[in-house]
Amino acid sequence: MPTTTFSITTPDGQADAFAAFPDGGERYPGVLMYPDVFGVRPVIERMAGELAGHGYYVLVPNLFYRNGPAPVVELPEHISAENRPAIFERLLPLVQEHTTDRVLRDADAYLTFLTGRPEVAEGPVAVTGYCMGAALAMRTATAHPDKVAAVAGFHPGFIVTDAPDSPHRLVSQLNAEVHLGLAEGDLTPEAIAELDQALAAAGVEHTTEVYPGTTHGFTMADTDALHAEGLSRHWERLLALLDRTVAAKG
Repeated sequence: MPTTTFSITTPDGQADAFAAFPDGGERYPGVLMYPDVFGVRPVIERMAGELAGHGYYVLVPNLFYRNGPAPVVELPEHISAENRPAIFERLLPLVQEHTTDRVLRDADAYLTFLTGRPEVAEGPVAVTGYCMGAALAMRTATAHPDKVAAVAGFHPGFIVTDAPDSPHRLVSQLNAEVHLGLAEGDLTPEAIAELDQALAAAGVEHTTEVYPGTTHGFTMADTDALHAEGLSRHWERLLALLDRTVAAKG
């Protein structure tokens, strides 16, 4: 599976990124993939490659490019329950600095780059994200309803908050089908109900599903949270969503 690295110009600098895509010389539906808080690393590269193998051009940016190229903090080969808190402590300031304004400036640059690639088919694209990347995917889709036809988020963080601009409060701006695959405990039953109510009231076609037996981070093979059945279900749901939306229109 071919991969290419890029430097994407944003209003705040140069974002390092990579893309995975089929080796067919054709044009493929575009997917913008936001990684989890641990960022671009081998497991994310493998997941992008697997998705590309199904016929998509997958662009993955370094969310924290303002702090340096990926990985912005040193990561072990395996993120365990023991070393995770120390890693997250180093990343937390970067998460806090990644404001909504930054997210939206970056999203515009990423989508402009993705839709301008010669390998990407005309028409709408999809956005998917993991952990905090799920909230970024939602913000990207609500800010660009003319470009985004599908949103997928897995073990999402920061989807339902008390903030006035919480992603769940903006869903009326969506023009995309949404699937959110939650780990057990990601959201309270009350928060899930609030999210579903907001999506339904906005007329957004969506599924919000708690994946049985999973914990936060269940798709990531380099962490203790990996759940094989949850990861498999994630691929089933994601590929079906893309097939209904961008693949049919690419």
